[in-house]
Amino acid sequence: MSRGLSYFKEVYDVVPGWVQKMHDYSPNALDHYTNLRSEIMQESALKRKEKDILLVGMNAARLYERSMIYHTKGAIDGGATLPELVEYLIVPYLYNGVKSLQTAIKSLEYALSLKGIDVEQANQEYNTTEELLLYMIKLLGNEDHSFVENVLKLVKSEDEELLKDYILSNSIVSKKMKYVLMAGVFITELQGEKAGKWMEAARLNGASEAQLADLGFICLLTAGIPAWFEASDSLIEK
Repeated sequence: MSRGLSYFKEVYDVVPGWVQKMHDYSPNALDHYTNLRSEIMQESALKRKEKDILLVGMNAARLYERSMIYHTKGAIDGGATLPELVEYLIVPYLYNGVKSLQTAIKSLEYALSLKGIDVEQANQEYNTTEELLLYMIKLLGNEDHSFVENVLKLVKSEDEELLKDYILSNSIVSKKMKYVLMAGVFITELQGEKAGKWMEAARLNGASEAQLADLGFICLLTAGIPAWFEASDSLIEK
């Protein structure tokens, strides 16, 4: 088995179809991509788990379920807790509203299955923010769901500023990492000017330039080289 196939089998337990096809059509391309991915995803200014869970949140925001699911496994394998994952899944609500929560639910359901917890598939479609948050609380079971409960209360209050402030506040996930996540959302959506503002806010909350560079690299992995263009515009030159 080639290095590329072995690498992805180790990461995902199986060789994904897209990896096998890349190998079949261009083994050299897969080798180069494998080298790039393994370099970017190694422990550095951002921990490996942080990189995976940030990618979960970014892909929930842009409604890209496939990549979100792949990185959910990485986050759980790296030690992410369910309440921690849920916070990263709720932050994207500030970008894409109820659609992001509908996507995010798939990550939480998959995370539960990875932990060996049976998930009773919903027999209805949840179409409102309140319904989705209540379903998250149900899925969390005995896990800490106080953050979700407080978000639900603020949604019902219809105070959007208080809701935004609370979602971005320090909780299980730090305010710094939530700002980093929001910067990543705008980077992957190729909205560089807005990304730059979130990157500056992340700096003000303790993010280092090396961490923001790591953010740019993982955005490159999920959204291509244009994402790096957008991130690099707001990085401070060394």
